This record gives sequence, structure tokens and C-alpha cells, in this order.
Amino acid sequence: MSKSSENGRAAMQTPPVVSQEAWEAARLQMLAKEKAQVRARDALAAERRRMPWMAVEKAYVFEGPKGKMSLLDLFEGRRQLVVYRAFFEPGVFGWPDHACRGCSLGADQVGHLSHLNQRDTTLVYASRAPQADIARLKARMGWEMPWYTITDSFDADFGVAEWHGHNVFFRDGDRIFRTYFVNSRGDEAMGTVWSYLDITPLGRQEVWEDSPQGYPQGPTYKWWNWHDNYEAEAAPNAKWAAVTDAGEAAFRKIAEEERKAL
Repeated sequence: MSKSSENGRAAMQTPPVVSQEAWEAARLQMLAKEKAQVRARDALAAERRRMPWMAVEKAYVFEGPKGKMSLLDLFEGRRQLVVYRAFFEPGVFGWPDHACRGCSLGADQVGHLSHLNQRDTTLVYASRAPQADIARLKARMGWEMPWYTITDSFDADFGVAEWHGHNVFFRDGDRIFRTYFVNSRGDEAMGTVWSYLDITPLGRQEVWEDSPQGYPQGPTYKWWNWHDNYEAEAAPNAKWAAVTDAGEAAFRKIAEEERKAL
């Protein structure tokens, strides 16, 4: 290890500088560990899809931009719902100009919701602030996710009265089930399409996934689209399918070469 200091900062014990061949060898060793971690994550998601469900029997009421809404309304007609409890209300650091800094950092990470919607999934935020304050905050920060006001014991009943967290629900007709819950450091990873889908009961809905019998699954990559093109192009595009087939063949070839180099 070597020492490095700059602008009066404490010296850092940096790694050694090596040749390209040595660097590639070290990268391949790390890659093997990373792939093992990815496979373990996929296996964990498969177990999560087999978690027992809990029926939601109580009726909850939220305030939205157009008035009172039930938990069922928050699904927006889709089968899956992820509700993030964000802290924006009197007593929270930053009020009334800002929401909690951690919750705000998480909100900045949220990707375009059209991709989740295409997978029959709705993401919403919920706080105890009035709707007028939520609308003002969203406009200031440039956030577009649906954001509702909690009016009853929803936060206490689902473990988010005193700390942030993501609750996951599934809708079967008018029946609602709680299927999973993520909080504390688990929330750090949330924000991408994949992070949300991996905690839902249906998962990414692609053929490679290990899901229970009868769960919806389709070809990998084929459903991907520009966020403004899902409605115009409901069926997979043949040209895009050809591109993804070629791309998958190419990266599988690269992966095999890397495997042999280990």
C-alpha cells in the first residue's frame, strides 16, 4: 500500500499500482465474487416470492390531490403496490421547507415510474403532511411520484410510525394482502426499477426467474421500452427483440471467456 495526501488531508493508505495483466487478474477474482452475490440475491428474491401473505382487513383512508382515497385506490388498478413512508410533517427536521434529508435523498433516486407501471406495479409515497404542503414540496424538488397524506393508523399498523420503510401489497380483486416490508438500511438500495420489482410478489416477471407456478413471466429484455412509448407500443418490437438477442449472445460469450480466464 502507498500513502497519498492532498490539500492538507490525512494520508490515505492506497492500494498498490500494478500492471494491466495483474489488474485484470484481480478484477476477474472480484468478478467471480460479484457474480456469486448476484446469484445469491436472485435466490433470495425467489424465496421472497414464496413468502406467506397477510390479509389486510382494516379500511385505511388517505388524502390525495382529489380528496379521500382508500388503500385499494392507491393501486391505480394495478395488482402490486409499494408504499414508502416518507417523513414530511411538523416535527421533522427540515419542516416545512423540506422533508427528512434521508427520505429526500431516497426520493431523488426514484426512476421513471412508467417502467414499474408496465410491470403492473404502482409506487407511492405517504406522509402526514397536508396535501397542499406535499404539492409545494414536490414542485420545489421536482418529484413526480404520487404522494398521499396518512390520516389514520396506517403508519403504526405497518411499522412505519417512527421510521421510514417500504410496505409491499398485492391486490386480488378487492382483496389486499401485505407481502413484504423493507426498512432501515434496506431502504438504501431502493430507487431503481429492479430494486422495487425484486421486493414484489411477482418479481421482474421474466422467464429466467424462479417463481411459483402460474406467475406471469415473459422474455427477458423484450418488454423494455422508452418511458414515453409503452402505450404506443404495447407489443414487443421485433427490431428491439433482435437487438436484445444479439446483445445477450455477445455478453454470454464475454462471460464464458471471463470464466475460462479464472
